[in-house]
Amino acid sequence: MPLIEVTLVEGRSPQQLRNLISGLTEAAVAAVDAPREAIRVVLREVPSTHFAAGDVTIAERLGAPDPRG
Repeated sequence: MPLIEVTLVEGRSPQQLRNLISGLTEAAVAAVDAPREAIRVVLREVPSTHFAAGDVTIAERLGAPDPRG
């Protein structure tokens, strides 16, 4: 049973999230020949202030002030 877990910054529409689930499911079916009903997809949405790369949050990249001052 493939389990696909994705963490992404919140803000996408329900339709976009549903499309992502479908696309990931189809990719798993094609890549590992898993039965569709055995594939699990978990999406975790996090606030832009809780997702960072290189010590810069997504919120800061989008123009929010650094709360450290």
